[in-house]
Amino acid sequence: MSSTQSLLLITLIITIIVVVMAMLLINRRQLRDIEELDNELGNMEDLHLERAIGKLDQMELAGESLATLNTWKKSYQKAAELFPEIQRLIEDGADENARYHLVKSHQSIKQARELVDSVSEDVKNSSDVFTQLLESNRENKAQYDELMQSYREIRKEILADSFDYSVALEEIENRLSAMEEDFAQAKNLSAQGDHVEAKRVLSKIRADLTALKTKLPEVKEDQHDLQTVFADQLDEIAAGYKEMRDAKYGFGSLDVLLEIRQSNDQIDRSLAALAQLDLEETSKGMKKVEKEIKTLYGILEKEYKARPFVEKNQDKLQRLLTHQQTVSQQLIKKLRHIDESYELTHGELDESRELEREVHKMDSDYIRASQRIADGRAVYSEVRDDWIKILGRLQEIGKRQQELSEAVDGLGLYEAEEVAQRSIKEFKQQVSLVYRHLSRQNLPGIPEGFLQMYTLVVNEISKTSGELNQVRINMEKISEELVQISDDVDRLQREAEDIISSANLFELTMQYSNKFLDNETVVRARRNAMKLYDRDYNYKDALDTIATAVERAEPGSYQRIENAYYQEQKELID
Repeated sequence: MSSTQSLLLITLIITIIVVVMAMLLINRRQLRDIEELDNELGNMEDLHLERAIGKLDQMELAGESLATLNTWKKSYQKAAELFPEIQRLIEDGADENARYHLVKSHQSIKQARELVDSVSEDVKNSSDVFTQLLESNRENKAQYDELMQSYREIRKEILADSFDYSVALEEIENRLSAMEEDFAQAKNLSAQGDHVEAKRVLSKIRADLTALKTKLPEVKEDQHDLQTVFADQLDEIAAGYKEMRDAKYGFGSLDVLLEIRQSNDQIDRSLAALAQLDLEETSKGMKKVEKEIKTLYGILEKEYKARPFVEKNQDKLQRLLTHQQTVSQQLIKKLRHIDESYELTHGELDESRELEREVHKMDSDYIRASQRIADGRAVYSEVRDDWIKILGRLQEIGKRQQELSEAVDGLGLYEAEEVAQRSIKEFKQQVSLVYRHLSRQNLPGIPEGFLQMYTLVVNEISKTSGELNQVRINMEKISEELVQISDDVDRLQREAEDIISSANLFELTMQYSNKFLDNETVVRARRNAMKLYDRDYNYKDALDTIATAVERAEPGSYQRIENAYYQEQKELID
């Protein structure tokens, strides 16, 4: 046997083995499917729903129950008609599978599976419905007894506490009567065999009982609050309001009795809603009443607490206002007197007058409030709030008036005027001395710049002196002018000293330059310097001109001349 033939033989053997194994696996799998289908069919047959149908037929059902039975009985019978066919297909599949006719077996299994799937849901639902129908009568009876017991307990409770439910008692009785009718209907339906409809009615009774049982405690509480708690509180508010009115408490435009009537009207509306067991509407109305009662209590309490403060501070506030008016008048009188001679440049008088008007207005408000108190029309809380503001403002005004008084006192206007007069006199003397001192220096003339500065200072002094002699003096302005004059006088003195020093140093340097008459530069500088000195009276430039030439001719010479001069001046002063 050739190698090719051997290879083909081996391949054929392997193929046969694979095919055989595959057939074995398919056979086993289909065997499991057959067993599973057989079990499912057996389970459906084991339900014995024919027995349940027989029992239900004997119960002589009616109405919805009978309709339900007929519907699902037909559904089951239709499914049961397929049981033999399913059994045949299962058996055929098993036979074919045992003979390894796998394809035929698979076809039978597939058909059986499709039929089982198509009927299993109907069988299961039919079983559930039949079970429910069989048990409905017993369940309805148990539920009926339970609900009846609960109904009797609720009715007993209502009868025992009928006063607590009196507002809604009629509506409660109506609902209990409706439940009695439902009980009778459920009983009749059960007797007639319509257990499905009886169950629906019983479910309605349960819901109605639960709702009523839930509402009863709230009905009792709401009725108590509306008829007792709220009513007592409103009566208490009315009595308190009357006592306070008799005690001359005022409430302004607020009509407390009207608010009480409106709250009583709301109570009536809430009771009407409660009578219909409309607890949601009742709750809304009660919240309104509760809020209004709280508001009215708050108003009475606020006025009651405000009065002691008003009574305690009434005389005190009058004294403070009288005192502050006196202070205001005195301050204005003082400022007016000062203003006759001196200008008050920061609006002190206008501000004081405005403060006086404010105090006067507060006094007028106080008088009107006191009159309302006397007439029994005062709203004490409003008076208290106003007086607290007035007391605070009076303190601020008193502090400000003290500041204004101290400010004008601190100005020292009379003393400042005397100081200014003395200063003007001293400035005049200083300027005159400066001019005379400069004039006695035997200079060719006085520089134009100095004369202009001198004239400026003299005019400033004259102007300020004239302002000091006016009827009303602005001391702030004069003080500023005196500072400027003082600076200008000092500058004039320095200028005069510079002129004198320059002229003296010029003469000394010119004398020293005689040493250099053979120096053309020095000679030319001497001529230019003399021109500046004699004709222009420009002593500073004349000194600079000759000093520069001498310094060039003999470095350090001018510095020695200058040092010696100032040393001599210092010794003369000392």
